[in-house]
Amino acid sequence: MALASVRLNNGALMPMVALGTWQSKKGEVGNAVRIAIANGCKHIDCAHLYGNEDEIGETLTSIFSEGKIKREDLFIVSKLWCNSQAPEDVLPACQTTLKNLQLKYLDLYLVHIPLAFKKESFFPRSIAEGTIGYKEEDMNKTWEAMEKLVEKGLCKAIGISNFTIKKTTSLLDKAKIVPACNQVELHPYLPQPELLKFSASKGIVVTAYSPLGSPDRPSWFGDKSAEPVVLQDPVLQQIATKHNTTTALVALAWGIKRGTPVLPKAASEGHIKDNIKSVDLKLDEDDMKAIGNIGINHRYFPMTWFYKPEELPEDFWDEKFLG
Repeated sequence: MALASVRLNNGALMPMVALGTWQSKKGEVGNAVRIAIANGCKHIDCAHLYGNEDEIGETLTSIFSEGKIKREDLFIVSKLWCNSQAPEDVLPACQTTLKNLQLKYLDLYLVHIPLAFKKESFFPRSIAEGTIGYKEEDMNKTWEAMEKLVEKGLCKAIGISNFTIKKTTSLLDKAKIVPACNQVELHPYLPQPELLKFSASKGIVVTAYSPLGSPDRPSWFGDKSAEPVVLQDPVLQQIATKHNTTTALVALAWGIKRGTPVLPKAASEGHIKDNIKSVDLKLDEDDMKAIGNIGINHRYFPMTWFYKPEELPEDFWDEKFLG
């Protein structure tokens, strides 16, 4: 089954539905990758942060050895973590990811967050623990190192993730290679129309993480009991009933119709198969208008965890940070 795709600015086709692998545990992520590929999903979204690329690599090597799927049949993404943004650390970080995934190249490699950490600090929660922060000149140097990965053939395309319009504009002022993609939180409760319009004008494809509102995110990300739930939205429920489907598939189909590839995480065979089917759900203009008029604007991942509240820089919230 061939999934609908969007063309990146390097000419490559990115499938509209991916298997997200964040929070996929060791012992289950490999099976999820195998199920997804067996059911026609060709887009796998990974990251060094997720801590499971080695198992994904073992699975990919096994699948390739069976001869039915070739490396060039898949679109594989990974991300540069925040403690490797120093220019001299970018190449080794990419090489580590390639070694773990047992690949010779990535289809797309992203700067995970426009936020630097000290090299020895993998997940700091304050400046004292190793948070450095965002500096325009430092990010330009990181991007220059990313561009060299393309020159070396280690990445077919490079991109960004969690970048605002302001930070993207700053990067474009110095970049030789325009980012192919900006991966951001995107769902019916966070439609980000201005970011989509800006990105389209620059030839940057926006991809949607947490397209279902990340209902299984860890509790330390915030009090989930106090937050609105995308999949329980009455507008989505009405549209799901109309099409004899689920609110999850409606949310994914909404993203696809807007031209933003969706990256739902799933581990069970049923959920994986359902997510892949979302490309076949055709929402009409009334559906899209109704979802566009929901009027809730909520971000589940504000990215403030890497600072103590009193440490947050004054400009941290440019454009409400991350769009």
